[in-house]
Formats: sequence, C-alpha cells, structure tokens
Amino acid sequence: MKEIRLHGRAGQGVRMAAEILASALVREGKYASAFPMFGAERRGAPITAFLRFDDKPVRLATQIYKPDCLVVLDPAQLKPATFNGLRPRGILVLSTSKPITERIHPNVGVIGFTDATAIALEEIGRPIVNTCMLGVFAKTTGWTSLDFILPSLEAHFSGPLLQKNARAVRRGFNATQVINFEDT
Repeated sequence: MKEIRLHGRAGQGVRMAAEILASALVREGKYASAFPMFGAERRGAPITAFLRFDDKPVRLATQIYKPDCLVVLDPAQLKPATFNGLRPRGILVLSTSKPITERIHPNVGVIGFTDATAIALEEIGRPIVNTCMLGVFAKTTGWTSLDFILPSLEAHFSGPLLQKNARAVRRGFNATQVINFEDT
C-alpha cells in the first residue's frame, strides 16, 4: 500500500487534488481512499488530505502518519513538522518558485518540483495549484499517468474550466524537475 499526505492551504484545492488523484488511480484499476482533515474552515487555513492506494481493497481510514510521499501545494507549509513520519527514501512533490539543489530533509530520496503557482495563474487566472500539482505528482512518482488523471478532471470541471485545468496538469507534468538523491 502507498500512502500520500497532501499539505496546503484552504482554497488551493488540496481536498479536490486528493479526490481527483484517487479517481485516477481507480480508473487505472487500483483501489484508493482519500479524505481531508480541516482545521479552521476559512480560506488560507492549513489543510491536510490523505490518500491511500493499493492493488487490493483499502479499508484503513485513519490519518497517515508514515507517508511514502508528501505533496506540498504551498511552499509556506514546508516546515519541519510537514516531514513527520516520512519514510526513508520518501518522495516530495513540491510547488516552489525557488530552484532546489540539495536534499531538503534526510528522508527525502526523490523530489519533484515546479512553480505551480505561476502555471496556475497563467492557465486558470488564480493561484489554485491543485491540478498542476497532479501533473507534478505523475511525473515525479510514476504511480499514475496523465492518461488516467486527465479524464478524472471531468467529475469536477466542464467546458473552458476543464480545458484550462487540463492544460495546467500537462504543463505541471512537462515543467517538473525531478532529483533522485539516491542516484547521487
């Protein structure tokens, strides 16, 4: 079973990103479960979402304490506590405008990053990075592909908004830089 913890702020689409990703994994033939954890329900408040997937039914519905992967939609959420429980050689998927050249945390084995905010502003007109980060996730982990993510957008978007978000996913995928620290 793979466990993913997503960190961001309310209004960035953290919950929706987990739902779309779970849908993509199910389309691929896997079993998936996703749910959010809210603090104060206001725009800008920290939010965490959890996603588990496997080749067999996922029955566990608790918070994720030892993730295989962290997806950080808001670089301001990149705090020491964010890395709590990250498994050794874990994966970090990060939205950042700053270049990454070194390991951010000892347990990060692979990092994939891009400036998802810039892409979201250009494609959607708002700093809602969730769909762009789905492309970054796919490129970084290889756990799913755009072939399953893009059709999963249709449950949440239609018309021009669907097209804008699909472009954000593709651009996120294409703009991702991946560093494998295990190879260095």
